[in-house]
Amino acid sequence: MLFDPSNENHARIISRLDRERLGWLTTVFPDGRPASSLIWFLWREGELLVYSQDTPRVTNIESHPAVCFNLNSNDEGGDVLVINGDAVVDRSQPRCDDIPEYLAKYASAMRSLGLTPQKFADRYHVPIRITPQSFRA
Repeated sequence: MLFDPSNENHARIISRLDRERLGWLTTVFPDGRPASSLIWFLWREGELLVYSQDTPRVTNIESHPAVCFNLNSNDEGGDVLVINGDAVVDRSQPRCDDIPEYLAKYASAMRSLGLTPQKFADRYHVPIRITPQSFRA
């Protein structure tokens, strides 16, 4: 595991990963161009869990698993968090509407989009696990 909860700085990072609702995921197209997307995510068991529609992001990960995940900085440009990792499309993961922590984090946002958790999970049905390899904070 990349982050040690007994380390004060790592504990702060873990806390941000638990509470922040939006992140940026950068994947790489086959021609080498980067592609960044705003995503919802769940920090779970030392990995990031993302649910995606079947989009180029999925194809990018399947052909080039190296990704970059970022959280927004504060208004002064501080509190930066950049995680480099390896992503895998993992269809063995449960649907997002079967994960209580995911629903606790995003159910109100789903409702604001006019979606039930079941309809959201039907649309965002591709689970992606990201294993952090290095970080900058």
